[in-house]
Amino acid sequence: MSPAPRTPPDLLAAALRRDAATPLVTAYDDATGERVELSGTTLANWVDKTANLLQDEFDVGPGSTVALALPVHWQTAAVLLGVWSCGATVLDTAADDDGRLDAADVVLAAQDRLAPLEEQDLPDLLGLSLHPLGLGMTGYAGPARDFALEVRAHGDVFTPYVPPDPAAPGLLAGGLELTLGGLVAAATELAGRLGVTDGDRLLVDDATAVEAGPVAWLLAPLAAGASIVLCRNADPAALGGRAAAERVTATLGVRIEGFRELGRPA
Repeated sequence: MSPAPRTPPDLLAAALRRDAATPLVTAYDDATGERVELSGTTLANWVDKTANLLQDEFDVGPGSTVALALPVHWQTAAVLLGVWSCGATVLDTAADDDGRLDAADVVLAAQDRLAPLEEQDLPDLLGLSLHPLGLGMTGYAGPARDFALEVRAHGDVFTPYVPPDPAAPGLLAGGLELTLGGLVAAATELAGRLGVTDGDRLLVDDATAVEAGPVAWLLAPLAAGASIVLCRNADPAALGGRAAAERVTATLGVRIEGFRELGRPA
């Protein structure tokens, strides 16, 4: 029997043991018409490359703080799990708030949020295009390094120099502080409270995901053995057909006739 997950990377490892080949994260953006599907293996590849980039190029490890100025997105899922694979802390913040990034060792930001960050004295800044195919930034000539170009050069298998410590800080978000082990415990508890079950295919609205944070939209489904259908800028008229086509079993943050809505009585 495999040991119980102790840190967020363990949750992804457990998902790979269950079924590495089927879709784990499927992401839609109705503003652009994008649909991206990642199996457990593909997501893990992005996570490992991200972790190798952070560890090898920026010395990210236990004691490091990595700030994210990113929307809810499949690449954000890979970055979050990559940071936690290094044993580091995620600072999830409104990055233009004065002084919020003073403690950050590395900052990863969406391309459209780079301009105000360039005016701050940041140690290392990486920009993400959030292109559906993982391509690099276009039309950008600033000082930020391009995440998509940098990450490709790094290995597909990650081994941390120091294994993540469940007691180490894992997430700082507003007034919330959780250890790496606390993230797993919170995700497991939340999955049970919401009623997420093993094998669920969970449709998540991005507005709800932003408000609820990564424990709810990413880690709780992983902890329960569920897969995720993440919908950005969702067109309400499209959700019913999408839920049926994606074989969704439950929803979070949106009500679709005929589908179980988590967190509400049956």
